[in-house]
Amino acid sequence: MTETTITVQGQHSAFHPAERATVHIAIHFDGPSREPVFAAVNAAAEDVRGRVTALHDGKKGPVTWWSSDSVQVWGDRPWNQEGKQLPVVFHARIGFSAKFSDFDALARFLEDLAARDGVTIGSIEWALTEARKTSVTTEVRSRAVRDAVDKATVYAQSIGLGSVRAVAIADPGMLGDQVGASGGGMQFASSSRAFKAMDAGGSPELSLKPEDIEIAAVVDARFVAS
Repeated sequence: MTETTITVQGQHSAFHPAERATVHIAIHFDGPSREPVFAAVNAAAEDVRGRVTALHDGKKGPVTWWSSDSVQVWGDRPWNQEGKQLPVVFHARIGFSAKFSDFDALARFLEDLAARDGVTIGSIEWALTEARKTSVTTEVRSRAVRDAVDKATVYAQSIGLGSVRAVAIADPGMLGDQVGASGGGMQFASSSRAFKAMDAGGSPELSLKPEDIEIAAVVDARFVAS
């Protein structure tokens, strides 16, 4: 009986709406004296901490988790355009991170902080819950294997063979040939759009529009066709 070895790469991806958003916030002040700068950062930090803890509930949200750094204080002597070193400028900084399950609550939270002196809203990381990510990952991997089977079956039929039997399935690059040279495996990708000011009845409101989370899987597979 004629047998032919067929090696293919299967892949599949799926997009799902984000379920969590982790926002990163920085509070920073500077000035000619250390103590006023330190006091300003502490005051702003207490305000932000109070807002976050008021929203925090690990199970119900809208804030399911949060953390903050220690206050950092340092000084440096900048140079002017003429090359003259200026007096010491002191800086103080502290960072916060908070994970939201309710994006409307996140928008209101950021809207309140936007007017606060010394507060900078940094990046937002969009994600799925761990339970959702696990179930989606399982499905995507399964579909990637099915894609490999379908490819191998088409190749076998095109040369007059009727069935294929899997002899090896692996993550990309682990079959010892070039089929997985492009890399792959599980991939998680997400991004956020810029904040938008929406005109609703003459009152601008902050609107967050996350892009869907892409979860993709790539597998290498070897079959024997007969």
